[in-house]
Amino acid sequence: MPDTSANQPILAARQLSKSFGDVRVLNNIDLNVHGGEVLALLGENGAGKSTLVKLLAGFEPITSGTLNLLNSDGSRGNTGKDWDVRAAERQGVVLIHQELNLAEQLSATDNIFLGNELKQGLLLNERLMHQRAREYLESLNCNIDPREQISRLEVSIKQMIEIAKAYAKQSRVLILDEPTAVLTFKESEVLFALINKLKREGVAIVYISHKLDEIENIADRVVILRDGYLIGSYQSRELDKDDMARLMVGRELTTLFPTNPKPPDSAKIVLKLTRGSLPKLISRASFQLCSGEVLGFFGLVGSGRTALMEAIVGLRKLSSTSKLEVNGREVNYKSLATARDDGVAYLTKDRKSSGLLLNMGLRFNFSLFSLNKFSRFLIDQKREQQEFDNAIKIFDIRAGDLEIKVGNLSGGNQQKLLFAKIMAADPSIVIIDEPTRGIDIGTRSEIYRYIAELAANGHAIILVSSDMLEVIGLSHRVAVMCRGELVGILEGGEIEEHEIMRYATGLKSKLMKDGEPRCD
Repeated sequence: MPDTSANQPILAARQLSKSFGDVRVLNNIDLNVHGGEVLALLGENGAGKSTLVKLLAGFEPITSGTLNLLNSDGSRGNTGKDWDVRAAERQGVVLIHQELNLAEQLSATDNIFLGNELKQGLLLNERLMHQRAREYLESLNCNIDPREQISRLEVSIKQMIEIAKAYAKQSRVLILDEPTAVLTFKESEVLFALINKLKREGVAIVYISHKLDEIENIADRVVILRDGYLIGSYQSRELDKDDMARLMVGRELTTLFPTNPKPPDSAKIVLKLTRGSLPKLISRASFQLCSGEVLGFFGLVGSGRTALMEAIVGLRKLSSTSKLEVNGREVNYKSLATARDDGVAYLTKDRKSSGLLLNMGLRFNFSLFSLNKFSRFLIDQKREQQEFDNAIKIFDIRAGDLEIKVGNLSGGNQQKLLFAKIMAADPSIVIIDEPTRGIDIGTRSEIYRYIAELAANGHAIILVSSDMLEVIGLSHRVAVMCRGELVGILEGGEIEEHEIMRYATGLKSKLMKDGEPRCD
């Protein structure tokens, strides 16, 4: 491990800039990365955080400026045009991407040692690799068989395998981009323990997260980026969460959640589910939704929230004993399209895998869900363009070039585009799953305001979120799920953190013995 006693940075960026064509996304960044510290990079989506760490880790070529590296032998040298992923990893600079980067058809062991296989003579030493892989995973409290194929594993386990893969490379600089986005609270705690262990060993940790409570707890130093510029570097003890938010967005955030008046008691019931069940997943969930209402759904990982929503819109098949009514009429949707045509839309929690086509353009993605609206035999391109231009303004989607591929947008702008795509179908009932996952605090505020406006205009909203404060801040009522059961629907003063968690962990329930909700 490097000697950090002289406070020498392992990696130093000087006047680092990056352009994509004529668009400058990073401007003259000076940054020191020291061993034995957690350096947090904060900024809104589009601020340049992910681009910066890709330059540090060799995933993108530098437009101008230099990277100065403290070599493992104690000498220093500037990286040149040969600074790519392989060169960076040889020097111990490893990036764990926000998006998983695993070979799905290979085993956990194969992924952990991919490109760094252990050999015995000319042959692979599979026994030793399996043994080491198991040790790396056990250090993360991930007790799976390392021979298990990646495609069969849950997404949180895949994230742990990504971390184990980086750990196996004996990193000197470990860069983590939103590592806890798909992790449970307990899994996040295990990761933080590993980070502290690596710190003690002199490893430099560069950490990106929109969860300001995480930054407050684990960061030693905080660097703020805004619009491609470095705003400042601060000792974490100098800032609280409000300070961080203000520096990120360049303005005071007096209220994150907008005013969201409760709908009147006379509001029409627009959706009603009775005994909603899915084999081995959901057991007789019953609830109703009114126009103008935001009904929050909360539950721990594995509680069945997303599966229930997917069943309502036809992505899964409800059991024959289930009864779904929309606007007083019994329905049984077979697909997203049939639900859409009935005024029910679903905004998926996974915008990159199932919400957007990242290799296609913005307008193509915007129109795809509502293509029947813009076409009969041929697409009405004039109407499509008009509605697309209007959506860009309404949702404040920011892109230097509207012809770029969606994959080149920041996460926040991708999420806004996904909202625009869904709302182009003019639904009256909107199911929104994890609306702000991986989204910066400024964009969160915009999305919260839009959800409140939808409700105020009479739309009925189901809001599914792992963020309890988000659920509390936006919802008129909160439905809580635990192990496949809807165990309570909370109102008024019941909607507070401790009470919600009691239901989510199974300590309390409003279910009778037969599984039907009590009316109390």
